[in-house]
Amino acid sequence: MTEPAFQSDFLQTLQARGYIHQITHPSELDAAAKAGVISAYIGFDATAPSLHVGSLIQIMMLRRLQQAGHKPVVLMGGGTTKVGDPTGKDASRPQLTDETIQSNLDSIKQVFSKFLTFGDGPTDAVMVNNDDWLSTYGYIQFLRDFGTQFTVNRMLAFDSVKLRLEREQPMTFLEFNYMLMQSVDFLELNRKLGVTLQMGGSDQWGNIVSGVDLVRRMDQKSAFGLTTPLLTTASGGKMGKTAQGAVWLNADQLSPFDYWQFWRNAEDADVGRFMRLFTDLPLDEIARYEALQGAEINEAKIQLATRATEMLHGNTEAIAAAVAAKLAFSDGKVSTDLPTVELPSSEVIGAMIAAVATRAGLTASNGEARRLAQGGGLRLNDEAIADGARLIEASDVNADGVLKLAAGKKKLLLVKPI
Repeated sequence: MTEPAFQSDFLQTLQARGYIHQITHPSELDAAAKAGVISAYIGFDATAPSLHVGSLIQIMMLRRLQQAGHKPVVLMGGGTTKVGDPTGKDASRPQLTDETIQSNLDSIKQVFSKFLTFGDGPTDAVMVNNDDWLSTYGYIQFLRDFGTQFTVNRMLAFDSVKLRLEREQPMTFLEFNYMLMQSVDFLELNRKLGVTLQMGGSDQWGNIVSGVDLVRRMDQKSAFGLTTPLLTTASGGKMGKTAQGAVWLNADQLSPFDYWQFWRNAEDADVGRFMRLFTDLPLDEIARYEALQGAEINEAKIQLATRATEMLHGNTEAIAAAVAAKLAFSDGKVSTDLPTVELPSSEVIGAMIAAVATRAGLTASNGEARRLAQGGGLRLNDEAIADGARLIEASDVNADGVLKLAAGKKKLLLVKPI
């Protein structure tokens, strides 16, 4: 099927860069985006102290919206986090205290100013918290105002509910209400701020459509929904997941060097797509990088890593990470910008290198470290270690008081005994 030819700069950009999966009313939305400024929102629940790279495509969509002359609204889920989104989950999310949710919100907020311009202007981004309205509803009032707008029959047909039930996993009545709460968010934002578009990942399609329908049905106003494709790597893995866990956006959760390395380690077939989604590089320049073959593709990966890190952590950190990687992997030197893990000396000196590698987060387990050593991929101070049971000695600590540990050609860190 031929893709629609959009007229608005916003949808043209989203389509050209690969952000669009589904749109509820494409022609209407395109016309509205061409005619004037539209406001659009994406919601972010506060389930952890940092968002991870899986949320980055949503943040970048808000950035594209603002770059096209429209107004982004960042919705912090202070209220919905108390319930927990059941989408894609086989079990209920752990319930968080109000204090933990607030702490997470305060920690998460700092990321958005790296990508968006906030202020009072017509296209400046704003941030709101859905707890400001969801917590004011009494139970009976909420049911009377909105419960009649949803049928259980239709809710059971949405993937977030249906898939859980098909797997014979329980869904609590608390979670069942999440769809209603997200739909009411759209209605409240439409009434308060004139928001006409909700965006999100493809897994949110059912919730988004419910919100669009609620606004159109209750207030007879324009409302639209747009989702991004499910992000997977070329080999089919989930984007942003590594053996060591999530790729966090906050620097206190993941160092700029490790963030740079995540992008540097992208699969060859993903480089062009990731450049379009996660950098501001022009499309013709991306096409040039995408055409590189063989070892030259590393030039494109370094550019991807540096541009993506620059956007999140700033130019200084991005350049420092690139230089540190070159020193460590190409020149075999130690840079102070490499991620450093401090461990008690008693857990390092005299311990097996496999155990230290695992304790420092370089490998997921002692077994993985031993297998890595047997294959020649585990290095201590740039020397291959064939036996993961090899004990670390005091003389292995260099003049800077650190050990340089590497797993393969892509992962490296310093261990500092204290």
